Amino acid sequence: MKRGLSKNIGKAVALATAITTMSFGMVGCSSDTKKDASNSDLEKIDVFSMSANFAGEQSGWFGKVVKDKFGLDMNIISSNLQGGDSKFATMMASGNLGDIVVFGADDQKYRDAIKAGLLLDWTKDGLLDKYGTHIKEFQKAIEKNKTNFGDGKAVYGLGSSVSTMPATTPSEGTELAYGPHLRWDLYEKLGKPTINTMEDYLPVLKKMQEATPKSDSGKPTYAFSMWSDWDGNMMMIAKQFACMQGYDELGFLLVHGNEEKYQDILDPNGYYLRSLKLYYNANKMGLVDPDSISQKYDDAANKMKDGQVLFSWFPFYSTGYNTQERVNKGQGFKLVPFTDEKDYSNGFANYGNSQVIAIGSKAKNPEKIMKFIDWLYSPEGIMTSTNGPKGLTWDLKDGKPVLTDFGKKVVPSTSSDVISDQYGGGAYKDGVNALNFVTVNANSINPETKEPYNWQLWSSTTNDNVSTLDKNWRAAMNANNDKDYFIKNNKIVVNPVTNISSDAMDTATQQKLGQIATVIKQDSWKMIFAKSDAEFQSIQKDMIEKSKGLGYDDVVKFDQKQAERIFAARKTLK
Repeated sequence: MKRGLSKNIGKAVALATAITTMSFGMVGCSSDTKKDASNSDLEKIDVFSMSANFAGEQSGWFGKVVKDKFGLDMNIISSNLQGGDSKFATMMASGNLGDIVVFGADDQKYRDAIKAGLLLDWTKDGLLDKYGTHIKEFQKAIEKNKTNFGDGKAVYGLGSSVSTMPATTPSEGTELAYGPHLRWDLYEKLGKPTINTMEDYLPVLKKMQEATPKSDSGKPTYAFSMWSDWDGNMMMIAKQFACMQGYDELGFLLVHGNEEKYQDILDPNGYYLRSLKLYYNANKMGLVDPDSISQKYDDAANKMKDGQVLFSWFPFYSTGYNTQERVNKGQGFKLVPFTDEKDYSNGFANYGNSQVIAIGSKAKNPEKIMKFIDWLYSPEGIMTSTNGPKGLTWDLKDGKPVLTDFGKKVVPSTSSDVISDQYGGGAYKDGVNALNFVTVNANSINPETKEPYNWQLWSSTTNDNVSTLDKNWRAAMNANNDKDYFIKNNKIVVNPVTNISSDAMDTATQQKLGQIATVIKQDSWKMIFAKSDAEFQSIQKDMIEKSKGLGYDDVVKFDQKQAERIFAARKTLK
């Protein structure tokens, strides 16, 4: 179960971090990179990723670069697609987690893998010192892992989205991880009505639905099309409005980003239950997709592309609709904030975020793998991770990065454009790194170009080919982008990411957590689709009573202790 303050995201960290870089994850360098002379033999390795949304052989441009440069042929094993927690348990029991392991969080699974001896200590035989030149530039992240998991000596992995930028500065690019995004063209036609509270979206969305009752393919439209496969300790979508009020999750708590306060998710006056009531009312109005309870994210994303959806909690979710053709006509999703909003933002993670990349103890050639991971943390690796292969999608002009004509087509979206065999062949989007792990925050400054890695923040692209949609939004909001709006209007809560990892949870508390989480998730979905106010209240009452009976308060006490540790650590970062 995810317990970190930053997004529910092995699914929602990885995606929320990928907001500025869209769907590119970690991609390869250009095809003219010289092959390492020691990599004449191609070695097939297993990569077990708890955040990957793909299973199978890594192909395309990233696959080609890994083969050419490191002599590695990656087989991706995704617990998301291949059994979830049971897949992890099976691999643990086998005594082999694969050659590379990506953990969704530095939680109990990570601790258990270390305790079982299934992860390699990077200090063994000087592995990190010899082959971790770029990784060693992030000393705070190394020390966090060493202190929290290696008894002050061993290093079993490194966190995601590391940076040496100031910890109290918003780490996002042009958009924050969360934020209410609506069909701006429809919102304009309604006269851009003021939205004061989260509940005030419902009448606006109803009018939008009435104005556009059918999608491009003739299917019914809904305000909210949700999915359940990202649920962890709670219904993931039900905590999103809390994130728009400056909170994010920690176990069964919603913890404020820069104030010493929190609320448990079963608090009758808290944002979690308030959000369930909002969705229940939306469903009574015909605004909730009836497939929400059973569909997966990919299903909802396809409906978004078709125009069946009118509201998005995340910028990345709506990118499927915002095609170049549509935005050039002024049509698409943009931020429509509410007056009460205080959007949650993570500061730059000097210590790394909770996702971790590690090397399996049974890896046959850890030197090769260490070189590969180190490259992912290098300027070359980060640059191509964010923007695609040099020469294909971007290049340097007078020492500054610029997008190529092809890059301008494919980088802002998930593109099916075919690339040449020189770069790996196939559809561009199929070549993306399937690990779904971001090593270095792309909004950090590249020391080689003195500009951010993220193409959206380059001096060459900031005001290049601005779409009609963006022009209309900028004029109305007096801001260049979402992040600019939130900062200008003092509607941002920056959480300074600390070096704290949650304490190990004893087996009894762990069991309680799992049982209670199941109850909360199941009953939360039932509440949204309740047939009457009386049924809604009855399910909510039953959910609280069952959770309390299973030891909810004991788990919350554990979470509160973790929150207090974080509060103390934040003071050292201010």
